[in-house]
Amino acid sequence: MVLNYIWISFFLIAFVIALVRLIFLGDAEIFPALMTNTYETAKMAFELALGLTGVLALWSGIMKIGEKGGIVKVFYRYLGPFLRKLFPGIPENHHSIGPMIMNISANMLGLDNAATPLGLKAMEGMQELNKKKDTASNAQIMFLVLNTSSLTILPITIMLYRSQLGAQDPSDVFIPILIATFFSSLAGLISVSIFQKINLFDKTILLYLGSICFIIAGIIAYFSTIDKESINAISSTAGNLLLFLVIVYFIVLAMRKKVNVYEAFIEGAKDGFKVAVTIIPYLVAMLVGIGLFRTSGALGYLVEGISGVVGWMGFNTDFTPALPTAFMKPLSGSGARGMMIDAMNTYGADSFVGRLVSVMQGSTETTFYVLAVYFGAVNIRNSRYAVTCGLIADLAGIIAAIGVSYLFFH
Repeated sequence: MVLNYIWISFFLIAFVIALVRLIFLGDAEIFPALMTNTYETAKMAFELALGLTGVLALWSGIMKIGEKGGIVKVFYRYLGPFLRKLFPGIPENHHSIGPMIMNISANMLGLDNAATPLGLKAMEGMQELNKKKDTASNAQIMFLVLNTSSLTILPITIMLYRSQLGAQDPSDVFIPILIATFFSSLAGLISVSIFQKINLFDKTILLYLGSICFIIAGIIAYFSTIDKESINAISSTAGNLLLFLVIVYFIVLAMRKKVNVYEAFIEGAKDGFKVAVTIIPYLVAMLVGIGLFRTSGALGYLVEGISGVVGWMGFNTDFTPALPTAFMKPLSGSGARGMMIDAMNTYGADSFVGRLVSVMQGSTETTFYVLAVYFGAVNIRNSRYAVTCGLIADLAGIIAAIGVSYLFFH
């Protein structure tokens, strides 16, 4: 429903502004420009999706190898003790624990197709323990916020779009995204823990959070001491090395389980091909709407207004063209993706703005979509403080994305 209103707004606002420009400014070229842009962006959306097919099939095949090799169970083994501390209301042997941990693990690896069914199964299990069936329980809120903050280790989709839009090194945003999504997840976890009075100083929680914080702090501290050229070179090398190690690790896991690696890859690649075809209508719809919004001048007015306020406050304004992506992110995943693509297409995939929108896109999930899917599946109407904590995580992720992008790319 939210996406419907957003899409309609793009068209209506573009029409009103274009009409004002025609009547009051005598801009006779504005409506021909709008229609030309409509055809061009529709064509671009199709070509973009078509170009994604090969790389999407490649990574879908790699992820299928990891899935069949048992990578989700590996995460289950290592994350289990930590997550059980965050859900004290769920008995240790309850059947919702398994799919819950596997859902979070699958999300971390970018396995969206596997994550959602597991998440719904976990939510249904937690609903059995919920005494007020129309009101979200503490466990359900914690689970939802961890999903909306979405700690992402492998932002494959974002790198695919960067590759298709001409980035010289699509994975140069890998480490910045990892840092930004960590801050988003940390903010979401802390905010929910405050509401639920969870002891964050528990030994197990401190061990997990302390270790991750130490690693992230070390990365930031190290990159703060070297010049920009070295940052780009090291980040690129480290990011690509880690990605290749992941591929090798997935293959080794699958070989240990005697999985036919080649067949698993083909199975996953077929799924990737189907996804590439499926997203064409969504890309066309969003890019046409955003293209009209930009061509009419509406997006420019919005960015200029924000830039003026930010400049008046004494801050650098180079990040402001990326803010439409940030505003859209909590509301619509496809809308934010469209804004990201539009920004990279306008400013360049390797520009500061192009890299920043990529980091923003990977920093957090779509709060209202996740809430609608997961709470809607078990008929929960009262979400309590879930939206508040989800938006806190979103805000932390966006701020972290801006800060880390200035550190790495500005």
